[in-house]
Amino acid sequence: MAGGERDPDLPADRPASLPAGRPSGLIGKEIAGYLLESEIGRGGMAVVYRARDLRLDRTVALKLLAPELARNDTFRKRFAHESRVAASIDHPHIVPVFDAGETEGILYIAMRYVAGQDLVALLSREGPLPPATAGRIAAQVASALDAAHAHDLVHRDVKPGNILVAEGTDRDHPEHVYLTDFGLTKKSLSLTGFTTVGEFVGTLDYVAPEQISGKPVDGRCDVYSLACVVFETLVGAPPFHRETDWAVLWAQQYDPPPPLSEVRPGLPEAADAVFARALSKSPEERYGTCLEFVAALRSALAEPGTGTGTGGEVLTTGTRPPGPPPAPPAWARPVFREL
Repeated sequence: MAGGERDPDLPADRPASLPAGRPSGLIGKEIAGYLLESEIGRGGMAVVYRARDLRLDRTVALKLLAPELARNDTFRKRFAHESRVAASIDHPHIVPVFDAGETEGILYIAMRYVAGQDLVALLSREGPLPPATAGRIAAQVASALDAAHAHDLVHRDVKPGNILVAEGTDRDHPEHVYLTDFGLTKKSLSLTGFTTVGEFVGTLDYVAPEQISGKPVDGRCDVYSLACVVFETLVGAPPFHRETDWAVLWAQQYDPPPPLSEVRPGLPEAADAVFARALSKSPEERYGTCLEFVAALRSALAEPGTGTGTGGEVLTTGTRPPGPPPAPPAWARPVFREL
């Protein structure tokens, strides 16, 4: 459908295509029992609103899908199935799905509204993160992805924009991370004619080679994407950042990842091998799970002499040589009496 044409099947006051680049005009309207309060995000096939659940009087994130998707029977069936599967996953790092359905020719899905920011905003404000922080975030995302894979859900679009970072519970857990966009997995689009042969749905900087070439994918494509995201959290840019989209596509399929220790001096060379495996062009050569990748990375980053550990502790070189401890300072002698 052309951007400026109106679909005659839609009501006169509804825009022809919700994900267009202009405001949708739906703010203040009630849809399926949800009052739309503000727009909080949009993509090629959906717009996400902050909305008020009028039945339970709570704030939710309401995703409205493009009207043309609702008219595709295959997509509607897969949307219903995948929404039920997503709602059945009870995991602390997956945004809970509250409701999904169709109203007036529009497919919608209601999710928990997460107060916070996405990883894009965090990296924009903070720049490259300390290895301990990057490790904590990676572990939470990895846990969510492995849980989804256990339910035969492959995300296919792991990227900083789909990782939400909220305030944590205490000093040992300063952030709580949510992975979102599970209610609509990208396989649905590929099975409905909205993508053509050789085309993929994903984000270029984080997409696995097998997605680009149109080959079958499994959870190991999410391992690859997660590795791209974690690399960016450590150095400030994804591993295959290039000037043009075509150059990114080529690099994702054929170029080896740059060594982490060269891009960010001071990090251990052991991490280079971890990323080389996670970003292998062949799925068979990658880590089998996301948590396996993160565990290997955190272990590499915690090597002595690297300057930081995974738990926030500082590791230093040039430690005191073996022998008896030094005498306590003068002010401590009343406490530490000599035996």
